[in-house]
Amino acid sequence: MYDHPVWVVTDADLASAVLTDGRFAKDPALAPAGWNAHTAGLEPTAAEQMSVTTLDGEPHARLRKAFAPLFSAARMRAYYPRMRAIAEELLRALPEEADLVEDFTTRYPLTVLCELLGIPAHEVDLAMDACRLMHVDYPAHVPAAMGGFARLASQATAELRMPDGSTEQDLHYQIFTILFAGQLTTDLAAGFLLARLIDRGGTPDDLVRETLREHPPAPFTLWRFTTTAVQVAGTELPEGSPVLVDLTRVPDLVFGHGPHFCIGAQLAQLELEALAEAFQEVWPDARVTAPLTHSSPGGIMGSRLDALPVRLA
Repeated sequence: MYDHPVWVVTDADLASAVLTDGRFAKDPALAPAGWNAHTAGLEPTAAEQMSVTTLDGEPHARLRKAFAPLFSAARMRAYYPRMRAIAEELLRALPEEADLVEDFTTRYPLTVLCELLGIPAHEVDLAMDACRLMHVDYPAHVPAAMGGFARLASQATAELRMPDGSTEQDLHYQIFTILFAGQLTTDLAAGFLLARLIDRGGTPDDLVRETLREHPPAPFTLWRFTTTAVQVAGTELPEGSPVLVDLTRVPDLVFGHGPHFCIGAQLAQLELEALAEAFQEVWPDARVTAPLTHSSPGGIMGSRLDALPVRLA
């Protein structure tokens, strides 16, 4: 797949060092010449589309400030009862026999995210369709998916304090990032969380922590590229070296570390805790009705349960 040497970091201390070192940059423009953006899982370059996942340094810090009011620790804690209420409402609407990953584990985080962004509740189905299109014969359906995300973004009323000079397209791309990445993280983890809860129970915070450690929503970080020659554990990485951190080996960094630490990390963890609490309250006698399997499309995406068939009562 790659006609260029790549490096994968599997040691926790080295991973922390790499993720805080400004010489490892995120801009896909630094990828080796000839790399296919689609097969390598690269976003548009920072020059093509500003994004918190591709900018570095001061431009990255300025853009992150746009998200600060939306995802502040105080706001997330205050919003927790509402997350739990959303989880409970959706759980109570389920039939007694259901496949929780067919609809619920995608609908739940997108319902939360749409409400946070001020997108009307009736558009959650559009958000689900747009997210799913991103995984169907990628990248064939990306234009259709992005059209859906653009419609959602145009309805968002949440304030994002975009940097001076930003365009409407820039704003819409940030809302797409929030919706798609926010859905993906919680969706993948929620199935494993619920299966674990049904199997043996436990406290919500312990269940969430164990689930994220054993089934990280992304097995690797996004690509980083050295902007100069760098010594890592006695090995010299030449300028332009592609580097990944293996999060299955360093699960404590599942949400990253350093300047690019996931903006929505607290939201994702609280969503999962709220879900575990609500499920224990609403369906304490639920049981799984068939053997469980999971698979991954590869790339940066982690595993997802293929199905979670349950009898709830």
